[in-house]
Order: sequence, then structure tokens, then C-alpha cells
Amino acid sequence: QVQLVESGGGLVQAGGSLRLSCEASGRTFDNYVIGWFRQAPGKEREFVVAITWSGGRTYYADSVKGRFTISRDNAENTVWLQMNSLKPEDTAVYYCAAAYTFARSMSVMATPQNYNYWGQGTQVTVSS
Repeated sequence: QVQLVESGGGLVQAGGSLRLSCEASGRTFDNYVIGWFRQAPGKEREFVVAITWSGGRTYYADSVKGRFTISRDNAENTVWLQMNSLKPEDTAVYYCAAAYTFARSMSVMATPQNYNYWGQGTQVTVSS
């Protein structure tokens, strides 16, 4: 059974930083993509960033380019999301998700329906 467990959320002032982690277990993740999505109250789930497990190719939403960095440690089965220069509009529940796919297009990476497994989410709150 695949499990994704997020951690690292919290409350931070605007301009601050947080580092989220996603620990994956239950199988090997070759040919998987790990993505981060976020959902603010009253809004749809929004793509943030994704990384291919093999090769480490990354895909970023325009809203976080230059501020967020995704990385992975295949040996530890962990993906990190370093978030810098946080803004109040980054406030949301952040979800880690895994997709079994050979596709490499942004449109595939950014579509929540393409992800097979989801974590429980971690709250990020950025105060102004």
C-alpha cells in the first residue's frame, strides 16, 4: 500500500521560509512523478511543482518559480519542497501526490486527476 506523509507546515511571516517533506513508502517509485499541490479555502486544488523520480526533471508553476525548489532523495524515498520568500497568497493546505506516468509534459504534471496517490496534507499559513 502506497503511503505519502507530508510534514513541515506551519505559520510563518511573509518573506519567511518553510521546508516541507513528503515521505513515500509502499513500493519502488521508478516511473513515478511526485507532485505538490495546494488548496486554499474556497479554491480549487492548484499545481505547485513536480519532480520525476528517475532523472529528477522538475516542473514549476509560474507563481512559485524562483521562490520554491523541489528536490528528492531516492535512497530515503523523500521529496522536499523548500519554500522561500513566502507570500500570504501561498497560504493553503499543501498535498504531496504520486503519479505513475511516462509522460513529461507540464499539462500532465499539473492535472490532479493524473495522480494515483495522495498524502493527508499539511497546513501552511503565511501572515502579512
